Amino acid sequence: MEGQMMTTLITFVLIILIFYFLIIRPQRKRDKETKAMLAAMKKGDKVVTIGGIHGTIVAVKEQTVVIKVDDSARIEFSKSAISTVVNKDAQKAAPKKEQKESIAEEKSTEAPKGEAGSIGEPEKTDKE
Repeated sequence: MEGQMMTTLITFVLIILIFYFLIIRPQRKRDKETKAMLAAMKKGDKVVTIGGIHGTIVAVKEQTVVIKVDDSARIEFSKSAISTVVNKDAQKAAPKKEQKESIAEEKSTEAPKGEAGSIGEPEKTDKE
């Protein structure tokens, strides 16, 4: 009887540990990062809201931010409605990185010239 109880207890503890490391801990980490991102928002940052609206921060208040979405349109959002802050440095670096990756892909998919089966050249057969 005592052996079954010990096995059940160990199983229960293992399930709790799995939940902690796979669900609770990562969620706390994400919450911490989000809180830091919202605290670091400043005028001039480009942001995306949870509704998908892109804009630039014009004013930061205690609980809200005012976002400029067009030349004459300004919308006030709760800070918690901000999904991401888009870094200007990341925007400049991302296109360069994508270009390097696409060039590398093209080089890896191209067959060397002169080999049968390369694009634009007919395949040679034994009948010719």
